[in-house]
Amino acid sequence: MVTDAPWTIGPAAAGTRLDKFLGAVDRLGSRARAASALERGKVYLNGAVASVEQAAVHLREGDVVDLWMDRPGTAKRRVAAIRAARPVPVVHEDEELLVLNKPPGLLVVPLERRSAAPSVLELIADRLRSHKRRPYVVHRIDRDTSGLVVFAKDARTQQQLRSQFEHREPERVYLAVVYGHPEPRSGTWRDRFVWDSKALLQRQTYPGDPRGQDAVSRYRVIESFETASLIEVKLTTGKRNQIRLQAHVHGHTLVGERRYVSGTGMAQPIDFPRQALHAAHLEFRHPHNGRLMQFDAPLPSDLAALLERLRRH
Repeated sequence: MVTDAPWTIGPAAAGTRLDKFLGAVDRLGSRARAASALERGKVYLNGAVASVEQAAVHLREGDVVDLWMDRPGTAKRRVAAIRAARPVPVVHEDEELLVLNKPPGLLVVPLERRSAAPSVLELIADRLRSHKRRPYVVHRIDRDTSGLVVFAKDARTQQQLRSQFEHREPERVYLAVVYGHPEPRSGTWRDRFVWDSKALLQRQTYPGDPRGQDAVSRYRVIESFETASLIEVKLTTGKRNQIRLQAHVHGHTLVGERRYVSGTGMAQPIDFPRQALHAAHLEFRHPHNGRLMQFDAPLPSDLAALLERLRRH
């Protein structure tokens, strides 16, 4: 299995044929496999699909070679399902990246256990296919969380954006509807979580657990209702399911939450079909010119309707 793609060509590999480079033991293992990957459109050279004819291209220093071995959308039935899905609203697009406002209920990337469900990655891949480009995942939000997500259009942009996320530079702001009324009305949640790969969920752990990772969020109450509150949450760290679990362990489970609910015991649960969580604001530096990029996504109709219902009561 290839794990270290993409590769940036250095002086030692400059002048090597593309198929020979791919066929190396530490890559695909043979030129036959390299030829098959080229035939199936799984090889990218400098961000564009490499054709079979480009097998004989001699690589130059600085070229970027990438493999997308699990490229989605190859089965006819799956392609039809992807193209039948509603398009995801594009908030911003340029030559290097895409920012989208993901609706709830749509995966960011395909999952084996949900093989029939289309994903944002596949929808963008279908959109870019005519340009012989492919999308690159930068970060993710949960299937039933709505809001802003960014994809890169080439490997270098992906690496630069991921570096920003790893260094906690982007500002990521969520809106959530939670049970109860957090006190104080603004503050910081600090926890330590460990990912349970069998159950596919986060678990709270003790501070000294070497397996654990810090989870830090800043919250403030925006609006209070009879039994719930609308809060804003700014991520300092960005762990999987972070806000969902932190809200729960601090006594204010998300309305509509299905996974992190143990011991909640709500007498009158508020009817809502998903976790009430929306990625509302995103800021980062453009990886190629350093310009500050700022984006906002309005509340989707289901969350707006929930708030109106809570206000009426």
